[in-house]
Amino acid sequence: MTLTILFAAGEGDFAEYAPHLKDALAEAGLEAALVTEAPPESVDYIIYAPANPLRDFSPFTRCKAVLSLWAGVERIVGNPTLTQPLARMVDPALTRGMVEYVTGHVLRYHLGLDAHIHARAGEWAAEPPPLAEARVVGFLGLGALGQACADALRGLGFQVIGWSRSPKSLPGITCHHGDEGLKTVLQQSEILVTLLPHTSTTENLLDARRFGFCRPGLCLINPGRGALIDEAALIDALDAGPVQHATLDVFRTEPLPEDHAFWHHPKVTVTPHIAAATRTETAARVIVGNIARVEGGAPLLNEVCRARGY
Repeated sequence: MTLTILFAAGEGDFAEYAPHLKDALAEAGLEAALVTEAPPESVDYIIYAPANPLRDFSPFTRCKAVLSLWAGVERIVGNPTLTQPLARMVDPALTRGMVEYVTGHVLRYHLGLDAHIHARAGEWAAEPPPLAEARVVGFLGLGALGQACADALRGLGFQVIGWSRSPKSLPGITCHHGDEGLKTVLQQSEILVTLLPHTSTTENLLDARRFGFCRPGLCLINPGRGALIDEAALIDALDAGPVQHATLDVFRTEPLPEDHAFWHHPKVTVTPHIAAATRTETAARVIVGNIARVEGGAPLLNEVCRARGY
């Protein structure tokens, strides 16, 4: 039987993805028509990104799964018409990109590189940085991305601690959970990385009260979700302490408006949502691999739990 796979993503994405999806389908031995339009009742799978105008999933009565091209699903998971199973994107290349981004910025802060990059001519005296084993790096979020980044930094010798909503036990990482666990991670971390999903319970997780728990001199790295941070509270924490500097890759509004305070604050580094880009070729293989699993009677990988929101 020939499957009908509806590609419903951003304008122009189809031309980029189609060759890789077709190659992956052929390798998997799946006969499929990859289309951008089709009668809803004929569609077996939907490849989706919120940049597409599709919002009503109820007519897709034959659809076995909706496969997100994005790692974050907050813009779709609450859709009441979405009754089909939903899979989020977990791409090995996306994970590697996140590990490289986080490791690079942690090392930047750990080694104090900004002071050298912006040093005046003749400015020679400086304190050498401690070795990694003396530096505490904290993670808010210990999912697939958080664990991969934490493992990489642990491999470099850093003391790694982390917080998650539910209890976890990970080799070499001191894990915390719950309100007291969050407070502990904030109090101990010298460099803090936020890699939580955006849900009703994580929105504004870092607010004025929790910034008050943070260790003075904290360096913050947020490649997770913009809504995790109360923006006004962060500005106050940068101006008055305890936050020394913040590297931000994700924002509530993207692209970040030119007049936004983050662009102009001397203690903020803005990067344009580049920490974990989806790589077309590897993402196509992930999508097709999941379709092949379902067609073979296996459960969907990376299926979103509607109750948790991720």
